[in-house]
Amino acid sequence: MKKLKHSKYKNTGILFELLVRQIATDTLNNRDSVATKIIKEHFSNNTELAKELRLYKSFIEENFTSEYKASEFVNIILNQRTKLNESSLSRQKYNLIKAIKKNFVIEDFFKYRVNNYKENASIYKLFEHTNSDNPKEYVDCKSTLLESLTGKSQSDDKVVSTINEEYSKQPKEVRLLAWKMLVENFNNKYTTLTDKQQDILREYINSVDNSAKLKKFVVRECNSLSKNIKSIKVTDKVTQIKVNEVVKLISKLKSAKVITESQILSLLRYTELHNELRRVFKWKVY
Repeated sequence: MKKLKHSKYKNTGILFELLVRQIATDTLNNRDSVATKIIKEHFSNNTELAKELRLYKSFIEENFTSEYKASEFVNIILNQRTKLNESSLSRQKYNLIKAIKKNFVIEDFFKYRVNNYKENASIYKLFEHTNSDNPKEYVDCKSTLLESLTGKSQSDDKVVSTINEEYSKQPKEVRLLAWKMLVENFNNKYTTLTDKQQDILREYINSVDNSAKLKKFVVRECNSLSKNIKSIKVTDKVTQIKVNEVVKLISKLKSAKVITESQILSLLRYTELHNELRRVFKWKVY
């Protein structure tokens, strides 16, 4: 039996997320994004690509409290996938990749981090599975999705879609998707991003696959942030205790071996905390 092979070049979920990430990168660098045009052209509602994308997103976004319900959900989605027109889907994917190759350096395009890469790869393998493929891999991929569907905590926290003036000119559906990837867990208390927070996001996005460069940036930001927070003259003991705890957390953040989106979001929160302390105690801007 042949081994199931994953192809990121044909993975609709990954291709779409990379395009959205490209839009975010272009926007933060004040560039018009051709990725917006590509999404509009190739993911319109009546295309097979758009239909398959919705199936990918169903796996990524849904949550279940029981494995039975999750398993039934997986079976239903897989059944819906069989109803797509394979010939049209294949042609549309070919045209999508062609457009991407025409407008981007393909190696650079695929260097961006992809959220839920393992889940997207598992979805692709399940969608492409045939009777001649290894059944154990099929089971493993299904197990990965079941863990994802049942392991995510239910949350009523709303996703913050913070945009600058120029970014707000992008189509609503595109800008929400782009920023959602970057700040999906950011507390909805923070309704705007400061210049410093945008700088942090820009560095994270532009770091592509350069983990060493990103690590160096985060360490530098953490050192600066800790120094500035400790310089603030807090007048009450309770607040000072909390501030000391935050400084310890910042120290742990910079010691992380790999910088993930979770660490970046924490850095954004600590930056916001510093700004709040500065406002309360009238200290200089970070």
